[in-house]
Amino acid sequence: MPVFFVNSKSLKKDFLNFPYTLYKDDPHWVPPLRLERSEMMDVKKNPFFHHGEAVFFVAKNEGRVVGRISAQINFLHNQRYQEKTGHFGFFDCIQSTQVASELFDAASSWLISKGMTRMVGPMTLSINDEVGLLVEGYDSPPYPYMPHNWPYYESLLVQSGFTQIKDLIAWKYDAHKPVPIVAMQIAEAVKVHPGLKIREVNLNKMEEEIKIISEVFNSAWSNNWGFIPWTSEELKKAARDMKMILDPEIALIAEVNGVPAAIAISIPNYHEVIRDLNGHLFPFGLFKLLYRLKTKKIKSARLCLLGIKKEFRHDVLNGLSVLLYTEMHQRGVKLAYHGGELSWTLEDNEKINHGISLMGGVPYKKYRVFEKHIA
Repeated sequence: MPVFFVNSKSLKKDFLNFPYTLYKDDPHWVPPLRLERSEMMDVKKNPFFHHGEAVFFVAKNEGRVVGRISAQINFLHNQRYQEKTGHFGFFDCIQSTQVASELFDAASSWLISKGMTRMVGPMTLSINDEVGLLVEGYDSPPYPYMPHNWPYYESLLVQSGFTQIKDLIAWKYDAHKPVPIVAMQIAEAVKVHPGLKIREVNLNKMEEEIKIISEVFNSAWSNNWGFIPWTSEELKKAARDMKMILDPEIALIAEVNGVPAAIAISIPNYHEVIRDLNGHLFPFGLFKLLYRLKTKKIKSARLCLLGIKKEFRHDVLNGLSVLLYTEMHQRGVKLAYHGGELSWTLEDNEKINHGISLMGGVPYKKYRVFEKHIA
């Protein structure tokens, strides 16, 4: 079974097009925008390549694509954790142990040639992008920037020698259900703290705002498993991307005496309006998308960032995340959002998960990160 190194336009096209064939009969798969996926592989357009390198492979059987995978090295990860870890991502495969094994062999061989001793994934391309393999919750579509895959993928990884390293949880919340009384009591206590202000993200100052979001993110998440801080290049790209999709009324920053203290950033679930485009923006997809964004109300959102800077995790301010959540809930109801997803959290982060449960979140999807020692 030949596995090809993607080094031509035709092979890149094969690599990008494969999922649209593989998942065509999956009613819950949302075809990603092809242009976006292409840019993720572009060394000139994806800031990952400023601090990492990646290669891409496709497997073929009698000329037909049957699988794909990426192998990548994040230099920032290995510098931070003093490891020789490589990652894999973009993994898609027919239900064949042989094909999966040969794809993983191709990825691991390249990583070994670069001095790596361990392979971790899936990550597309880093932990700040899409992470994990869906292992529970196949019966509903993914939210933006969350993975989706066939149920048989897990067995392909296990049979190829991978073992579980970490599980990630996605939580479902229903805007029609009231915020639990305990959460409301905590929020009311925090709300009266002197100097506290909750404001919306200003889309007209997005580059400044994304720096604030990054500042809180890098403090709040710094002790989390696998954490890698955003780089300046990633911040610039995030500012451009988020400006296009953010609803500022559900993207909030909490300040204490003018100092950023916490964030709660939700993004509208634009998957609701792109599913039938089959990934195409041209020639008519872009016009359809813009028209739908203006005329069709998106009914759900993904709360993707919720955190407090370390220096504000004391006294009553430790409840800032609860206040932001309740504020988000109330705004969402007024804006006619039906609910959505909070994702993702580490399964073993008991404090955070308890807090989300307290606020009415219900775990409904699980994603698994795997590892394999390769040298």
